[in-house]
Amino acid sequence: MQIGLLGKANVGKSTFFSAATETPVPSGNFPFTTIEPNIGVAYVKADCACKHFDIKHDNELCVNGTRFIPVKLIDVAGLVPGAHEGKGLGNQFLDDARQAEVLIHVVDIAGTTDIQGQPVPPGTHNPLEDVVFVQDEFDQWFADILKREWDKITREIDQKRAKLTDGIAKRFSGLGIKDFQVQEILQRLGFMAKNPKEWEDVDIETFVKELRKSTKPMIIAANKADLCQDLDILKKISDIVIPCSAETELLLRKASKAGIVNYSSGDEGFTVVDGKEIPLPQQKALELVKSVFSKIPSTGIQKILNTAVFDSLKFIVVYPVEDETKLTNKDGIILPDTKLIPQDSTAKDLASLIHADIAKGFLHAIDCKTKQRISGDQKLKNGDVIKIVSTLSHG
Repeated sequence: MQIGLLGKANVGKSTFFSAATETPVPSGNFPFTTIEPNIGVAYVKADCACKHFDIKHDNELCVNGTRFIPVKLIDVAGLVPGAHEGKGLGNQFLDDARQAEVLIHVVDIAGTTDIQGQPVPPGTHNPLEDVVFVQDEFDQWFADILKREWDKITREIDQKRAKLTDGIAKRFSGLGIKDFQVQEILQRLGFMAKNPKEWEDVDIETFVKELRKSTKPMIIAANKADLCQDLDILKKISDIVIPCSAETELLLRKASKAGIVNYSSGDEGFTVVDGKEIPLPQQKALELVKSVFSKIPSTGIQKILNTAVFDSLKFIVVYPVEDETKLTNKDGIILPDTKLIPQDSTAKDLASLIHADIAKGFLHAIDCKTKQRISGDQKLKNGDVIKIVSTLSHG
């Protein structure tokens, strides 16, 4: 699972990354602070299966019945207009982002940076321009990939060496795009019956825009929302948009780690640890944090991550175990692991994800909640605890 963190320079991507992963990275008030991509581990949150069974278990990724599930987060170089033509760090940016399954576009919703990422007085830049420009850069990138190969695709089709779906999917295979995704868009737009030689530029642009939306879903992280005079601007954004304050999340995580406050990512507030004496500068910082929570319900960081995985990608959480009665692995650890899998995945899909050998020798699976045996084509549900029975072991 890889989530791409996008946006123009200097909108708080690196702060978002640090807050989400607790990994220190360079940040600064100028473009291209991030040159090489920063890769770290963030966590989405879900109810742990221990709640269903009403059991206690010792797992650092389960806190009071909430399971923290790791995902890879990649913060790539800042984007500038013309990136698809190689301007700025454009080629590297797009290359770094190509394998992301879902994209979080961090936008300075308070309008404190211009289109190039240079600081300007708050409210003097229209953040809606940033939303459009990043989407346009991706669409242009997709369009360029297809346009430069279009003549070759039409020749392959003429010579019966390829079908339209296969010809297009082949050109996008480096972005992790599959045949069925291409076919679904072609059918939805009514392009399957259209002769590829009759496609015009507008047809290619319409197709790639839908392909990008479908295969690289984007969530708008409306950062610096606490500095925004009027959050009504969020209503003008058609994508999923969530207000956030990455700086506030980072501050609270540091304060929590230092034992100053009680706070877990996603909470709608914090409390000061009983009996803790706090120096005046930190008191003032926490007062500012309270003012942020008066404008937005939470820092937004956890909500954005969860929305990316569970709402945009529609992934579910399952718990593979080796002992269906004790809910343990071979070392006796209770509910040791979680897997994020696409909705409608089957028991056989889960087996493949665990290990190719287990899938090869798949016999059946056991639903540990119902104690029922299930077949390989049985679709799994969110929160399922599953034992795979196989003739082969992965050692």
